[in-house]
Amino acid sequence: MKLGVRLRSIALLEQLGPGLVTGAADDDPSGIATYSQAGAQFGYGLLWTMVLTYPLMTAVQLVSAHIGRVTGCGLARNMAKVLPRWLVLSLVALLFAANTINIGADLAAMGDAVELSTGVSAHVLTFAFAIVSLLLQLFVAYPRYARFLKWLTLGLLSYVAVLLVIRVDWAGVGLGLIWPRLGGSAAVTTLVAIFGTTISPYLFFWQSAQEVEEVAENPDAEPLKKAPWQARRELRRIRLDTVIGMAVSNIVAIAIIIATAATLHAGGKTSIETAGDAARALEPAAGRFAFILFTVGIVGTGLLAVPVLAGSAAYAVGESNGWKCGLEHKPWEAVGFYTVIGCATLIGIAIDWSPLDPIKALFWSAVINGIAAVPIMAAMMVVVTRRKLMGKFVASTGLRFLGWTATAIMGAAAFAMFLV
Repeated sequence: MKLGVRLRSIALLEQLGPGLVTGAADDDPSGIATYSQAGAQFGYGLLWTMVLTYPLMTAVQLVSAHIGRVTGCGLARNMAKVLPRWLVLSLVALLFAANTINIGADLAAMGDAVELSTGVSAHVLTFAFAIVSLLLQLFVAYPRYARFLKWLTLGLLSYVAVLLVIRVDWAGVGLGLIWPRLGGSAAVTTLVAIFGTTISPYLFFWQSAQEVEEVAENPDAEPLKKAPWQARRELRRIRLDTVIGMAVSNIVAIAIIIATAATLHAGGKTSIETAGDAARALEPAAGRFAFILFTVGIVGTGLLAVPVLAGSAAYAVGESNGWKCGLEHKPWEAVGFYTVIGCATLIGIAIDWSPLDPIKALFWSAVINGIAAVPIMAAMMVVVTRRKLMGKFVASTGLRFLGWTATAIMGAAAFAMFLV
C-alpha cells in the first residue's frame, strides 16, 4: 500500500516542471512586497483578490503553455505570425521595460534584505547578486541550479508558520476571501499591483518558452500539431503542472496577506517602507531570526525570479527577430539571446541607485506589470484562437472565456487607477 502511494507520488512529481517553477517565480520579491503592503494597509480586505486571480492566472498560464507545446514556438514568434510587426515589437519593448524595472527592484530588495542581517552595504550586495545571477545564467543550466534554489524559497513557509502562533481573526479572513471590498485610489492602485505581481507578463513568455525547450530536449517529443497522438498525455501534464504551480503560488500569497494583516495592520503599522518593516511580520513565529528567514525567502525567490525575468525578455526579443534562442545553448551559440539577458540584468542595477526605496520599487514594478500585462494578454488570446497556428488545438471555449475575462478585469482595474 505504502509502495503504491510512494510510486504515485513520484509519478506526480515527475509531471511537475515549467508550471511549478513559474509558480515559485511568481512569489518573487515583488510579490512578497505587494502582498505584504496589501495586508498591512488593508488588513483582510483584499484577500478576495486571491480567490479571483487563481482561476484567471491558471487560465492565462495554460494559454501560454498551450501555445508553446502545440506550435513548438514561443509567444513572440507566434505573435509575429498573426499581428503586425510594429505591434509585436511594441509589445516586446513593453515587456523588456517592465522586466528590467522588475529585475532592478528584485536585486535591490535582495541587497537591502541581506544588509539587515550582515550590515554589508546594500549597493555592494545588489551588484554582487546581479553578477552571480548573470554568471549562473551564462554558464550553468537553469534547471540544474533552480532545483537547489527552490529550497531557499521554503523560507516563505514561515508566513504560514506565523498563522499557527498568532491570533488571527478567522471570521475576518473568511469575510475578506468572499466579500469584495474596494475603496479609494490607494486600494485601486494596490489592486493593480496585486494583479500585476500575480498575473505577470514575464511568466507568460517564460512558461511558453519552457514548453518549447521541453520539446527540443526530448527526442521523442514533437509539437502537438505534428504529433497529435501525444496531445492527451501532454495537455493533461500541462494542466496538472499549471494548476498545482499556481495553487502553491496563491497559498503563499494568502499566507503573506493574512500574516501581515494580523501582525502589522493589527498593530497599527499600515505602511511598509523598508525591508525591515516587512520582516517584522515574521517576528511572532521566528523571533530574532525573523530577519534571517525573511532574507532567505527574498534571496531564494529573487535568484529564481531574476533569470526568469531576464530569460523571458530574451526569448521575446530573440523570437521576434528570428534569433537562435534557448537556455540549452551556450552563450557563444546564441549571442543575441544572451546579450539581452546581460543587458536586462545590468540595466536593472540602475534601479538600485534611484531615490525610491527597494520595497516601494517592488510595489511599483508590480503596478507596471499590471498595466503591461493587458495588451500582451489580448495578443495571446488572439494567437491561441487562430486555427492557422493552432490547428485543431485552438483553446477550448472555457479557456477562452477565462482568458478574455482575465484580460478585461485587469484592463478595467488599470483604467480605473487613472480615473480615481
